[in-house]
Amino acid sequence: MNFIKFLGTGGARFVIITQLRASGGIWISLSSTQILVDPGPGCLIRGLKSKPKLQVNKIDSIFLSHRHLDHSADINLMIEAITDGGFKKKGVLFAPKDALEEDPVVLKYLRNFLEKIEIIHEKGKYRLKDLTIETPIKHIHGVETYGFKIRCENCPVISYISDTKYFKELIDAYSGSDILIINTVLYQKRENLDHLSLPEAEIIISEIKPRKAILTHFGMTMLKNRIWEKTEEISKKTKVEVIAANDGMTIPLEPST
Repeated sequence: MNFIKFLGTGGARFVIITQLRASGGIWISLSSTQILVDPGPGCLIRGLKSKPKLQVNKIDSIFLSHRHLDHSADINLMIEAITDGGFKKKGVLFAPKDALEEDPVVLKYLRNFLEKIEIIHEKGKYRLKDLTIETPIKHIHGVETYGFKIRCENCPVISYISDTKYFKELIDAYSGSDILIINTVLYQKRENLDHLSLPEAEIIISEIKPRKAILTHFGMTMLKNRIWEKTEEISKKTKVEVIAANDGMTIPLEPST
């Protein structure tokens, strides 16, 4: 079964440190390939307690969009989990260069446990079994940050816009997406924060017109304003099915048409 499962939907420091929403990242199962995206705090626990339980040692790849703790805190633990503590060399890590160099978030002794490490960059294109993973554009954020587009035969194009300031080139970079996941931290735009706001997410959705848009990675203002009660209105405005993800939510993926 192809699906997207949200192990956590919290974003930004105050939601993370209070755990008002979990912060375990996203699990994508596509074409018999298991991809873990941004394993933040609590990722392993959320995976093991998932219903049905997720088999963490079956993960084929970890995609790290950037090195901030809400995206990377459990990455070393997950490398241990997918490689059976290093006894089974397995898995591909996709990560920006600055997550591996000075002050790395991926510990050096664990890197040899993996089959391969791919250093991601703007306009990158990579193969993972039957999948093609593209990192179309460098995001505007405090550290080196990328989202992705995943393609495979007879599958929807799944895109992930990780943390970023809004800039118009995002539209072209993620055009052609069937399923669009957008990290939407802010309810209203704040000039001093390199995060997307809800009005900016609406612009992106209106321009790209995916089959389905999923908002996640919510900051405190999104939770206080009860974003889950506003998706019907957003769907009418954008003419796109818009979903506010919640912790543990599973989205089945239908074949592309």
